[in-house]
Amino acid sequence: MAYLKPPAFARKVLNPLAMTIGIGGTETPSVRTRNSGQTQRVPIFPVEVEGVKYAVSARGETDWVRNLRRNPDADLRSRAGSRPVHAVELPVDQRPPIIEAYRAKAGRTVSGYFTKLPSPDDHPVFRLEPRGA
Repeated sequence: MAYLKPPAFARKVLNPLAMTIGIGGTETPSVRTRNSGQTQRVPIFPVEVEGVKYAVSARGETDWVRNLRRNPDADLRSRAGSRPVHAVELPVDQRPPIIEAYRAKAGRTVSGYFTKLPSPDDHPVFRLEPRGA
């Protein structure tokens, strides 16, 4: 599976800023890491389709994707507060309409990733269900 590593500026400056102030509608899942069990936080652009919230990995097979696969229960923090969610990965054939909505929402911020990784196979998508539902 493909992966596009973010530049240091994004990791060290933009991501912490996005997690602090919620730039552009970002939200931050807190998930246990698959090896150490520590908490990982990375800002994402969730997208809502037909009343359901989804997380799309524009960069492909990232650490947060692998961690969420191993530990699908997370807390999703936004400006509105924090809520527990359970992540369910979508099969590849169900990803295209979610990816299309995600690209429309995130715009130019993510367009280059989809040029470099054009296949839905390269972009894991998770349905974020309220935990306990």
